Amino acid sequence: MHVSSGRWLYGFVLALTTTTLWGVLPIMLKEVLQGMDAFTVTWFRMGTAGLVLFIWLAAQGRLPSIRALSVTNRWILVVAVLGLAFNYVLYVMGLSRLTPGTMQLMIQIAPIMLMVGSMVIFKERFGVGQVIGLITLSLGFVLFFNQRLEELFTQLSSYTLGIILTLGAAFTWALYGLAQKQLLTVWSSVTVMMVIYLACAVLIFPLASPLQVLELSTLQLWLLLGCCLNTLIAYGAFAEALSHWEASRVSATIATTPLFTFSMVALGAMIWPGVIQPELLNSLAYLGALLVVGGSALIALAPSLIQKLKNRRLRRLAVTPPPTS
Repeated sequence: MHVSSGRWLYGFVLALTTTTLWGVLPIMLKEVLQGMDAFTVTWFRMGTAGLVLFIWLAAQGRLPSIRALSVTNRWILVVAVLGLAFNYVLYVMGLSRLTPGTMQLMIQIAPIMLMVGSMVIFKERFGVGQVIGLITLSLGFVLFFNQRLEELFTQLSSYTLGIILTLGAAFTWALYGLAQKQLLTVWSSVTVMMVIYLACAVLIFPLASPLQVLELSTLQLWLLLGCCLNTLIAYGAFAEALSHWEASRVSATIATTPLFTFSMVALGAMIWPGVIQPELLNSLAYLGALLVVGGSALIALAPSLIQKLKNRRLRRLAVTPPPTS
């Protein structure tokens, strides 16, 4: 079992770095999508990340052998590749119809789907604290969409389609996460990501139009480069954070990503009003966003908090002298 190094401050800074990078990602992608389609953006992101990891592993002499995988694990690898490829494409397609804040809030469903999948496949438990977190998160979504509930349930508008695409992105990410969890028993996380990224790039290439990069403005080119490096750096910081801080606390920090997105959208709309559009939400929607984030954080933290309470109770019982007659 992995034990964190105890350098919690370093772990927190790394987790915060991941949160910030993921928080700004949809804002950057939104602008790039003005001049490039979803398949091409995804191809550039996957190809860049995969190539960098390939060079890194090749320099260390740690390139993996697909032949070494069992037949079962090869099929699991196929599921992981298809899951992440669909996740990336559906995410960008959904983002083209939604605001960055709405997208980042909706994608919070992905870890919940992963947790449910883990319960079914890996027989993991879903405790009382996590149930409370799920109820809080559900209430938060109802409040967040209070202005558009009728549209969501009665019309197949561009906004509704964006929500459906985002749910698809969340579901395919959960499939990828479950498959990756199994692959990590035979390969390191860096190896798994390198193979998946490169395979996804090959898979998406027939649908991509790389020459679209020549039509991008200077700003869009820089933002595309930022998007390509974002995932690589963010996932690296995330993996390193898990080495130094408890996984539940890292996950709870990551759950605040939508708040960073909302904050950066508001700031960006004031600084670059012609580039970044503000979120048009009422007070109930912002309250709902806070509840979604709080519910996600509670779901992540609940198991460790309950275990700590149990350990504290056991220690208290151990030092309490038995009653005398």
